[in-house]
Amino acid sequence: MLLHLVHETRYAYSPTVESAHHMLHLKPASHAGQQLLRHQVTINPQPARLQERTDVYGNTRSYFSLHTPHDRLTVVADSIVSTLALAAAPEDAPAGLPWEQVREQFRYHAGAAYDSACEFIFASPYIPRDEAFAEFARPSFTPGRPLPEAAQDLMERIHSGMVYDSESTEVGTQALEALQLGKGVCQDFAHIMVACCRAMGVPARYVSGYLLTTPAPGQPRLIGSDASHAWASVYCPVESEAGGLALAEDQSPGVWLDFDPTNNRAPGEDYVTLATGRDFLDVSPMRGVIRGGARHVLDVAVTMTPIDKLPELN
Repeated sequence: MLLHLVHETRYAYSPTVESAHHMLHLKPASHAGQQLLRHQVTINPQPARLQERTDVYGNTRSYFSLHTPHDRLTVVADSIVSTLALAAAPEDAPAGLPWEQVREQFRYHAGAAYDSACEFIFASPYIPRDEAFAEFARPSFTPGRPLPEAAQDLMERIHSGMVYDSESTEVGTQALEALQLGKGVCQDFAHIMVACCRAMGVPARYVSGYLLTTPAPGQPRLIGSDASHAWASVYCPVESEAGGLALAEDQSPGVWLDFDPTNNRAPGEDYVTLATGRDFLDVSPMRGVIRGGARHVLDVAVTMTPIDKLPELN
C-alpha cells in the first residue's frame, strides 16, 4: 500500500515567544514492513538551526531552534510510505518459547550474552513497576503458554476490559492511572500492555505511528486518534534448530511482534510506524522548551491517504 501522510502542528502563543528549542519524531521509520520513499519537514518561521540524528533506539529525530520572536509556529511533516503486511505478525509467528523461558533468559546470569531487548524490561517514566500490572496479566500468562499466544490473549483482554474514551486521560497520564480508571485512549492501551508484559519479565516497547482509519468499502472503521496512534511490541526470542537461542551477530535473537489492543488486532499494511521507545516520552511527535509564550493554543491535524503512485516532484 502506498500512503501519503501530512502531519501539521500549529501553535499560537500569547505573549510572544522570544526563543525556542524543539525536538521532533515525525520521520517514519524504514523496516521490513514499510519503506520511507519521501519525507520533508517545513517549519515556519524558518529555524536558525535544524539538525537530524538517530537516537539510541534507532529512531530519526530532528532538533531545531528559533532565535527570533514569534507568536505562531507551524511544523508540517509530509511523507510518502510504502507498506506491506508485517513479516512478523503474531498469527504468522512460530509457536514461540514458553513465556517463563523468555523471562528466565532476561534474569541476570553471570557471563550471559547481551541482548539489546533487555532495555525494555525496566520501568520507565510513564510505566512504573506495580503489582497491579502483574495481577492483570497473570490470567494470560498461564504455565507453559507460548509467549505469542499469551501476548495475544493479553491484548484481547485489554481490548475487552478497557473503554476507549478520548476525554478520560491526558497526554501525561501514566499507565497505572489508566488501568485504575479502566478507560483511556490508544496511548493508555499501549502503555498498559507494555506494563503488563514487563511485570511478567518479558521485554515490551511502545510504538508510535498512524493508522488508516478510513476503511475500504464494507470494512469496519478502526478506532484511533486522528492525530496519531500507538500500540505495543513484544519481544519473542527464537529457538535455533540445535535447541538453543538463535543468536545473530549485533542482533537480538528473536523478533518483535506488534499488538494493537485498541483495535484488538495485529498492525498491518494500513499502519505506519514513526518511532519506538520505552514509552510515549521517548517518542512524542514534538516537544521542546520555550522562553515566553505563557499561554498557547495547539492544533494538530493529520491526513493519511492511499495513493496510486508517487506524485511528480516540483
